[in-house]
Amino acid sequence: MHADDPEVEVSFADIFRQWGRIGCIGFGGPPAHIALFRELCVERRAWLSDVQFERAVAATNLLPGPASTQLAIYSAWRLRGARGALLGGLCFILPGLIAMLALSALFLSGSPPAWLRGAGMGAGAAVAAVAVRAGLGVWAPIWRRAADGHRPGVVLYALAGGLAAALAGEWLVLVLLGCGAIELARRRLAGGPQGLHGFAAAALLGVARAGNTLFDRTLFSWPLLTSAAEPGGTGALAWTALKVGALAFGGGFVIVPLMESDAVNTYHWMTHGQFLNAVALGQVTPGPLTQTVAAVGYSAAGLPGGLLAAAVAFAPSFSFILFGAARFERLLVNERVLAFLAGAAPAAAGAIVGAAIPLAAALEETWQYVLLAVAAIALLVLRRGVVPTLLLAGCAGTVAELLGAQLAH
Repeated sequence: MHADDPEVEVSFADIFRQWGRIGCIGFGGPPAHIALFRELCVERRAWLSDVQFERAVAATNLLPGPASTQLAIYSAWRLRGARGALLGGLCFILPGLIAMLALSALFLSGSPPAWLRGAGMGAGAAVAAVAVRAGLGVWAPIWRRAADGHRPGVVLYALAGGLAAALAGEWLVLVLLGCGAIELARRRLAGGPQGLHGFAAAALLGVARAGNTLFDRTLFSWPLLTSAAEPGGTGALAWTALKVGALAFGGGFVIVPLMESDAVNTYHWMTHGQFLNAVALGQVTPGPLTQTVAAVGYSAAGLPGGLLAAAVAFAPSFSFILFGAARFERLLVNERVLAFLAGAAPAAAGAIVGAAIPLAAALEETWQYVLLAVAAIALLVLRRGVVPTLLLAGCAGTVAELLGAQLAH
């Protein structure tokens, strides 16, 4: 526990019950999760102070991966150390993961009932609109915080991310890292000669890492994991899940283009329609969107694949907290971290919006485009909730099937 924590004894049973409860009712994504943890830890139980909770939110938002999951792990860490972090994180993740795997077995089986396929196609039709809303939600505070002189650069980073997600999904990781490195370089150069010395080491390290990533990705696809596996096998699945858990800057939905390229285009674990179903399931189940990777794993290798993908995707979040939580508050004032994120975050926001293009292009029937238009109005104009919109779109798909609409095969 942190030295500044309030002197209050929180039992492991409390963490098990309360974190598990939030894991079961945590629909609505990170805003809902943050509100639930604040209500529990600050308002009802006074386990954390306002300042401690605000710093926890700020620190976890600087990390790649699912921020609300990291907040759940970090809050439990502050109360009961490493064991509390493990217990709290698992209790938050497992309810939604179990639901995701169960629904994957229904929706992604070889021959689901026609009404179920209709529901999946209906909900999947709305996913592109959800991506646009999520991306705009990430973009809005970035734009507000940017100084007038820096806004053109922010727009360029967002355009780069959007184009990469729309046209070159498998290279999106490099674009995100590149935008962060460019902004870091720009700020170091603007700082004059004193900044150049620090930048030299950072730039060399960044180039080396990017080169290694490119080499591994194009030639071996993460050779440490795939040396004993066939293309598209266990190692490839682990690499896809690792990208989702360790390289997703800017919010949960940025994982969509990261996953889609591998799951649909490269390894053919899923069809476009099945991937849309998986993303929709990630939205209508409690917990973080990251657990969508379990549906990808299920399509690739059944239940063991789903469990492996989830374990690999969430491992970085646990690692960040268990090995680095004591240093979190330093992130809030680290100029290099903040500079990198000033480039990577708008690129990630653009990537989320850009992901809507291939998601919409994957729709196969005319009635799905009608549903997409209705969902876009509901989400972007009327500002309706994501979960109710997806559920209604799924119901509309079932009705369309009962009325004899064409279903994709």
